Amino acid sequence: MSVPTINNWFGAKPAGEGVDYRVWAPGRKTIAAVIERQDGQESELELTAGENHVFEGHDASGQIGDLYQWRIDGEGPFPDPASHFQPRGVHDKSEVIDHDFRWRHSRRIVDPRQLIIYEMHIGTFTTQGTFEAAAAQLPELQKLGVTAIEVMPVADFPGDRNWGYDGVMLYAPSRAYGRPEEFKRFVDMAHGLGLVVILDVVYNHFGPDGNYLWALAGNGFFRDDRKTPWGDAINYDGEHGQPVRDFFLGNIAHWMAHYRIDGFRLDATHEIRDESERHLLAEIAALVREQEGWVVAEDDRNEHLLCLPESKGGLGLSAVWADDFHHVVRVALTGQRESYFGNYHGTAEELAAVLDGGWLYRGQKLLTSETPRGTDPAPLDPAQFVHCISNHDQTGNRAFGERLHHLIEAEAYDVAQALLLLSPFTPMLFMGDEWGCSSPFLFFSDHSETLGKQVTAGRRREFGKFKEFADPKVRSKIPDPQADETYRKSQLHWEELNEPSHQERVDRTRELLTLRRKLHDSFPVERGDWEVTRQGEHTVVLHYHRENQTPLAIWCALQGQGEIPAPEGAVLFKAGTVTFDDSEAGRRLRFKGPFLLLLKNHGALPANPAS
Repeated sequence: MSVPTINNWFGAKPAGEGVDYRVWAPGRKTIAAVIERQDGQESELELTAGENHVFEGHDASGQIGDLYQWRIDGEGPFPDPASHFQPRGVHDKSEVIDHDFRWRHSRRIVDPRQLIIYEMHIGTFTTQGTFEAAAAQLPELQKLGVTAIEVMPVADFPGDRNWGYDGVMLYAPSRAYGRPEEFKRFVDMAHGLGLVVILDVVYNHFGPDGNYLWALAGNGFFRDDRKTPWGDAINYDGEHGQPVRDFFLGNIAHWMAHYRIDGFRLDATHEIRDESERHLLAEIAALVREQEGWVVAEDDRNEHLLCLPESKGGLGLSAVWADDFHHVVRVALTGQRESYFGNYHGTAEELAAVLDGGWLYRGQKLLTSETPRGTDPAPLDPAQFVHCISNHDQTGNRAFGERLHHLIEAEAYDVAQALLLLSPFTPMLFMGDEWGCSSPFLFFSDHSETLGKQVTAGRRREFGKFKEFADPKVRSKIPDPQADETYRKSQLHWEELNEPSHQERVDRTRELLTLRRKLHDSFPVERGDWEVTRQGEHTVVLHYHRENQTPLAIWCALQGQGEIPAPEGAVLFKAGTVTFDDSEAGRRLRFKGPFLLLLKNHGALPANPAS
């Protein structure tokens, strides 16, 4: 497996004897590196202006571990936005990093059909909140049976706690979690356990505090004529757009070359505005694919072009988060219909459509806005849809961070989890859900006092739109994102696995994952390998009939109760309350509330196919 080439690099790089410095600064006249030696001595190195607004210089006395900042047209000094490490935080000096590392294991080649993803946040995965502590728990994930970990953003952010989506130093793993070599040890440990490592990256905005690109590039890095929910859009396609693209493409190459990352989750790709002849996402997809990697988009448009190859007019991404599955399941099991959940009824008809196609909305108008949403999912294979019943957003965007298993009965959760892990699509678990952890996952941050107060007030104001929080007194009870206690409450407590109820839950999860792997050859690979039908008002049936493989069927209802003709075949897995009765009319299946059956050697499909 080759190592990606990092072209047009920025920042500081050890170069034999000394250190090279390179920076892109359109509109700037002078750039100097203000260097702090390891003995405490300081010096300044004036960089030489070259073509295309690039300034370069070589410090013959430079060493690994030197600290530096940029002095720009006599102002500053400022930290380096392309820094590889910020030992004292995002507002302080950058460190010259040596990426030599004694790797024990190679990157993993991603087989999309084998992916069972586990989303995790380093700071709350353990009570220590470090790369080292997280690495120590990775054998538990191997034992669980997942095949990939999806790490929420580690790019450095202001303060000591953050979800990661306020990152401003995109090349620097956060010092809140540990040093670069500790992140490498985490990745190496994962690879040694056979786990694929997917890194969440944010290329649609920078955080509100600690972004010093304005000092170097002025307006060259952003477009004030194009807005996103976070402010000015990043300039991918205007004047100076190519160096901006190089910065982000170089970031992908950086994580793959220096940290052996296997794949990426791209945050909110619908907010990456680019009208270039070749979209940035297509360039990222091609770069990752050259390294036999995998890249998934978080995108709310249900747009199949994201995953179609460029030869068919698409962008070539590997997969897409398809949230319709989550929303239908959540509405069916909780009855919640406020905000975007108002676009769903949670009916068997909706569930059948999602299981048939991968997502529900295929051009229909949203119920809440009359806006058309979605495209035909048929051109995509099942592995290209990532489904979940919980993730950081769907948990942390709740006022009190409750997880799905905190909100519904255990039997109902059994059914939802089984449907997720036995359906044809790529499943994703959220950390701690596998054992029914007691910890919520709350929204938290650690901004400066002034900005922090704005974040807290904005968070509570946002929930004022919901009936439950119309009363200001109730809103005042929403946990303060800025409080350390909010962060601490969100941390997992692995000792819970010693308690019988949590052990029972993790055993159930492990059983399902073992079953998925065992039946792997029977699972659908492409369209035509499965069909979806309805049986009665509430029950949906998935029938797997891959050629030359054992036929399987999933019978499932998420709500209601009733009696239907009993299915044929050997029961491999059961969740929920189900009984079988013999009568003059034949064998009947009775259910009360959510249930799921997985059957082997299932007979003929019931009539009434799903539309």
